[in-house]
Amino acid sequence: MLSATAPCTRPDSWSQRWGTRPPAILLGGGANALSVVRSLATAGVTVYAINEPEAYVRYSRHCHWLEVAVQADEDLEAAWARFLLGPESDHLQGAVLLSCSDAGIQVIARHRDELEARFQLDDSNLEAQGRMLDKLATYQEAAAAGVPTPRFWLAETMDQIVALRDDLTYPLLVKPRLSHLFEERFGKKFVVVENFDQLLRTFDTVSEAGLETLLMELIPGPDDLLCSYYTYLDEQGQPLFHFTKRIIRRFPVGMGTACYHVTDWNPEVADLALKLCTQVGLRGLANVEFKRDPRDGQLKLIECNARFTASNGLVARSGFDLGRFVYNRIVGLPQPPLEHYRRGLRLWDPIRDFEAFLELRRRGELSFGAWLRSVLHRQSFPYFQWSDPWPALMRTLKPLRNRLSRRGVS
Repeated sequence: MLSATAPCTRPDSWSQRWGTRPPAILLGGGANALSVVRSLATAGVTVYAINEPEAYVRYSRHCHWLEVAVQADEDLEAAWARFLLGPESDHLQGAVLLSCSDAGIQVIARHRDELEARFQLDDSNLEAQGRMLDKLATYQEAAAAGVPTPRFWLAETMDQIVALRDDLTYPLLVKPRLSHLFEERFGKKFVVVENFDQLLRTFDTVSEAGLETLLMELIPGPDDLLCSYYTYLDEQGQPLFHFTKRIIRRFPVGMGTACYHVTDWNPEVADLALKLCTQVGLRGLANVEFKRDPRDGQLKLIECNARFTASNGLVARSGFDLGRFVYNRIVGLPQPPLEHYRRGLRLWDPIRDFEAFLELRRRGELSFGAWLRSVLHRQSFPYFQWSDPWPALMRTLKPLRNRLSRRGVS
């Protein structure tokens, strides 16, 4: 195991201003941002957040919220960049800037030189991060590395899709090349189509929104065939730790985000993930997700994220506190290497998991007794914490708040 601490690169003026624990600024994120805020705050770090207005992290008692208004001629990324590079953030110069979202990665990548003059940033390979944001480039790099992928097809024009008609299989995913832009526009990460006519209609709608897509086969089988690997790649591209987990359920079933995870150790997942990371030349945090295809038994790539992910709280509670790990590397604070973590630890989102159970029961795939037995374990939660309850409470009350808002009640 290599050293977990990189040399401190802070200018002397930053050290004099902030000492050994400068504040941190988090860009975007949901449960991952909340877990990083809580982690760094307990280490004595003042944590600020820039995010979407309804982000639950803003309700954490550990969070210092930065209100960044999006102007008429801006998107979210442009607004965040304007704030960080303008006079409104002068009082935060020298802070550690961390991304918890794809939009945050884009902001840092597009303005890295300017941001590096004002803030402390983690090491990264900008080209590699960009290729992992682009789903088509991700699958192309995986193929070059010998990492199995679902079948995929480039879909830039209607003529291309028509030419592919006889080669396509259904159900089929219409998947964006940049997920965060697609999700911002349509509220989902991809669209499942069941036939060619539906594919044409979906492609037409997405094209009108100016978004690039690709087509990808849907890997069959339940959600518990999904698994993932985490690491941090140092300046030489060497992994500083290894961590794997798997998904138990998602909601909506088969296409939503995970609502129940469990830590494990799967060397096959780690080996394949590192092949991709090495091929691309990633630096810093890396998370690679796979699904085992029941048709041939192979693990096949789903996506790669070069940032903190939604299950970061599970990784931290198992013994690998990635928020603190990355922060300490950036500012040069010593810390022990990450070598051992707890296996069998679970992260459970009870409301969404109960909805998943109801959907699976309607399909005849899960009984109430089987669901109950699956959750009778010691649990950790993505949003709830006794010492910091407001994010979970505001999330629980969101449907009521939306209903009141629609009635004109503030």
